[in-house]
Amino acid sequence: MIRRALTVAAALAVLHALIALPPRPDQLGWLAWARPTPELAVLLLLALALGRGLAGTALRLAVTAVLGLVSVLKVADLAMLESLGRRFNPVADLPLIDASVRLIAGSIGVPAATAAVVGAVLATLLIVVSLWWAMGVLLRLAPARIGLRGVALAFGVLALAATATVPRHGIAAFAPATASFAIDRTQLANRTITELRRFREMALVDDTAGLADPLGLIDRDVLIIYLESYGRTSFDTPIFADLHLPTLRTAQTVLEERGLAMASGFLTSPTHGGQSWLAHGTLSNGLWINDQTRYQAALASGRQTLFHRAAQAGFRTAAVMPAIVRPWPEASTMGFQRILAAPDLGYRGLPFNWVTMPDQFTLAATDRLLRDGSDPRRLFAQIALISSHAPWTPVPRMLDWDQLGDGTVFNEMAQEGDPPNVLWRDRDRVREHYRDTIDYTLQAVLDYAARQGDTPPLMLLVGDHQAASSIGLDDRRQVPMHVIGPPHLVERTLGWGLTPGLIPDPASPVIDMERLRDMFLRNFSGGADVAPA
Repeated sequence: MIRRALTVAAALAVLHALIALPPRPDQLGWLAWARPTPELAVLLLLALALGRGLAGTALRLAVTAVLGLVSVLKVADLAMLESLGRRFNPVADLPLIDASVRLIAGSIGVPAATAAVVGAVLATLLIVVSLWWAMGVLLRLAPARIGLRGVALAFGVLALAATATVPRHGIAAFAPATASFAIDRTQLANRTITELRRFREMALVDDTAGLADPLGLIDRDVLIIYLESYGRTSFDTPIFADLHLPTLRTAQTVLEERGLAMASGFLTSPTHGGQSWLAHGTLSNGLWINDQTRYQAALASGRQTLFHRAAQAGFRTAAVMPAIVRPWPEASTMGFQRILAAPDLGYRGLPFNWVTMPDQFTLAATDRLLRDGSDPRRLFAQIALISSHAPWTPVPRMLDWDQLGDGTVFNEMAQEGDPPNVLWRDRDRVREHYRDTIDYTLQAVLDYAARQGDTPPLMLLVGDHQAASSIGLDDRRQVPMHVIGPPHLVERTLGWGLTPGLIPDPASPVIDMERLRDMFLRNFSGGADVAPA
C-alpha cells in the first residue's frame, strides 16, 4: 500500500512539474512550482472517469502528445528569451535549430555542442516517457470498466475545462496557465501561417520598379556595413555610452578633417538579440522580415533586392561575410554577383572563438580583394562585421593596418582572456566584454572610413540588432545608422530626419528598417527628389 501511494505521488509530482513549468525565465523559482495546477485535477478526474480500456489509452496518448509538446515549447521559450530576447515561434523558428547548433559549436566547442544536442534529445525523450508512465499510474487507479456515470463525468470535466479557457474581455478568464499557453501557441502558429501567405503577396508589389536611372546619382563605390549587436543602448545606457560616445566624437573630428560628411539616426530592427540575417534581409528587400519563415518567403519570392537594382545600374555587387563558413546557396537569390565568405578572405590567424576573424582584417580584405582598382566598375557591397558577436571574448585590439598580413599577427590576441565557459559565469563581465567589442568595431570601421583617400565610398553603417536584453540592458529594437561620405551625397539623406555628425539627436525620428531600401533608391536615382523620413 505504501509503495503504491509513493508511486501515485511520484506520478502526480511529474505531471505537476511539467504543467507548472513557466515559459519565462523571470517566472522561474519556487513560487512557480508551488502554483496550483488546475489541469492536474482535470487529468486525474478524466483518468478515473475513463478507466483502463480503450478510452483510457486514448487519453494517455493524447496527454503524452499534447503535454509533451507544450513542455518542449516552454523550454524553447526559455532558451529563446534568454539568448535572443524573444519567444519561440513554432512555425517560423524550426529552421533555426541547425544555425543554433553551429553557433553553440563555434562558441563552446564541438564536443560541448554535441553534448547539448544529445542532452536536448534525451530531455525530450525523458519528458515523453515520464508522461506516459505518469498517466499509466493514474489510469490504474480507475475501475476496469466505466458506466454511464463515468462517461457523463468525463464529458462534464471536459466541458468545465473548455469553459475555463474561453477568452473574456481580451484575456483567458480563470484559464489554467498551461492551457492558456497551449492556446496562445496554437493561435501564434495560425497567425504565422496567415502572415506568411500575406507576405508572399506583398513581396510581389514593388513601388520602385519604375524608377528611372536607378542609383544614377552615385558616382563611386557604396558599402553597406553591418555592425554586429550595435544598438541604441550605446547612446543612453551609461555603462556603454560612457565609452562609445567619446569614440564617436573623436572619430567625427577626424572624419571632418578629412573632408567627409556624416549624418546619423536610428532605425527599428526586425530582430533583437540575434538572427542578424533578418535585419540584412529587411533592409535589402524593403519588407519587414522578422522571422525565418518570412525570410525564406522573401528568398523564394523573386523580389528585386537593393543589390539586384545596383547590378542593373552597372555596379558590381558583392557580399563580404566572414561569419559564413559553409555553402550559402541562398545568396544566389539576393542579387550578389560575388560572395566572399570566411575561407575567401585570406585569414590564416586563429579565430576569436565563434568569431572567425577580427573586423579590422575583414575591412582590409575588402579593399584588397574588391577595391584594388583592377575593375573599373563601381562596387556595391554588403559587409557584415562580427567581432562584436557573442560570446564577446577575447576582445580584439586595433593594429597598424600595414602589419595585418595574413592575420597570424592576431594569434596571441586570439588566445588572451578567459574562454566563454568561464566568462559567462559573471554576467557583469560579459556586459563589459560586449561594451569593449562594440568599441573595437566602432574604432575599426571609423578608422577605415578615415583612410579612404580622395574618392571615399558612400558608406552606410547600420547596427543589425540590439544585444539580448540581459546583456544590453535594453528591450528596444532600435539601432543606430551612420551615413559617411562626400558632402554632395550625404546631404541627400538629411531629409530622412538624420542628425549631422555621428551622434543622432535623441528626439530624431526612428525609421523602420524596411523603408530604407526604397528611400535609398528614390534619393539616389536620376532626377530623384530627397525622400522624407
